[in-house]
This record gives sequence, structure tokens and C-alpha cells, in this order.
Amino acid sequence: MGVMTVAALIERASIIIQDTTNVRWPKEELLKWLNDGQREIVLHKPVAYPQDSVETLAAGTKQSIPATGISLIDVPRNEVGDKRAIRIVEREILEAERPGWHNETAVQEVKHYVFDTRNPKKFFVYPPNDGTGQVNLIYSAAPTDLALGTEESPVTITLDDIYSNALLDYIIYRASIKDAEYAVNAQRAEAMYQTFLNSLGIHRERVMMNNPNLHTRSNISRNE
Repeated sequence: MGVMTVAALIERASIIIQDTTNVRWPKEELLKWLNDGQREIVLHKPVAYPQDSVETLAAGTKQSIPATGISLIDVPRNEVGDKRAIRIVEREILEAERPGWHNETAVQEVKHYVFDTRNPKKFFVYPPNDGTGQVNLIYSAAPTDLALGTEESPVTITLDDIYSNALLDYIIYRASIKDAEYAVNAQRAEAMYQTFLNSLGIHRERVMMNNPNLHTRSNISRNE
């Protein structure tokens, strides 16, 4: 969680859009866009809001992240036994070595996990689990909506402060859309959204940040 307050960020946005009295863009409206911006950031960059938990596995190979999650980030280790580290493996490699791996003997300890970006809330474990295994799970979740807060009880943004400038860009982008019937504002909105994406490093990092398979390329031995 950051230390930047919602009120401070909205004030900065109001200055930039030249509406410090919040007549054209009320604070409540800017707040909605701030909340939308936090979710948009996590959508593009799941590591912006990571959750770290211990989860009990379901019996078999197919597993799910918690219901509040939106995308798997990593499965670092077992939380039972000697807490063996878990390595990611590409499905093609696993299937080439062990075509019938889904039907192998179920055990408690996990050696590998498989992730597919097309189904970000699901993952597979190897060997099949007996339903008693527990793993350390890291996943991203959607931030809940924030309130404006008061001077006595300020509310801080959910994401780290390093994303405050991106949030500011997003708020201005949405504010510009409101007057998009004017060509200048339409161009400004498009430019601000591109600035928002650039501040997140989307062109350079998006695929790598969303895909655990690109963090490492694991091999699996027939003796494991």
C-alpha cells in the first residue's frame, strides 16, 4: 500500500485539468476514475498488486487461485514437509517426458507447476496432488474501490506510490474523454492513455510480467 493519499492525487489531477473548484469534474467523479485506474494498472501489470498466501491444493493436477485473484504470478514452494521449492515447467516439455502425467500416483509434495496465460486463474501441479498438499501462492488481485477520505481520516491508494504518476495520467485521460467531442480533447485523451501505458512500460514488459513461463525455462528429468 502506498502513502500517497486519494485526496492529494485528485487535487493534482484537478490542477492539471484546470478545475481546482471541481465544478466540471467533481471529486466523486475523479475518484471513480482513480479506482478504475488502479484496476487497469493491475490488468496490464499483475505484479502491481501481488497477494501472498498459503493454499491447500485440490486433489489431482488442476488447481485454481483464490476467487478474489485475477492472475497467477508464481508458486514458489511447498508449505508441507521440507518446504521443497517448486519450479515452473512448460507443458510441452512435461508432456514429452511424461505423456500420462495427469494419471500418475497422487502425492502430497509438488515438484513442478504449469501455467497457461490463456487461463490465468488456473494452473496445474506435478505430480498430481492427493488433496493434502499446501503451497505458497503468489497471485494478483483487483483492488477494491477507495473512498475520498477526510483530513482527519485520509485514505491512501492501494498500489505502491511508484504507480501514482500512472494513476494521475489515467485520471486525466478519463477526464479528457468527457470532452472528447472537441478534437483537441480527443487528441489529449489518446495521448494521455499512451502516456499511461508508457509509464507502466507496457510495450517492453507486458508479456514478460504476465507470463511466469518467460521468467525461466525448466527441464524435467525422468528420474523425478
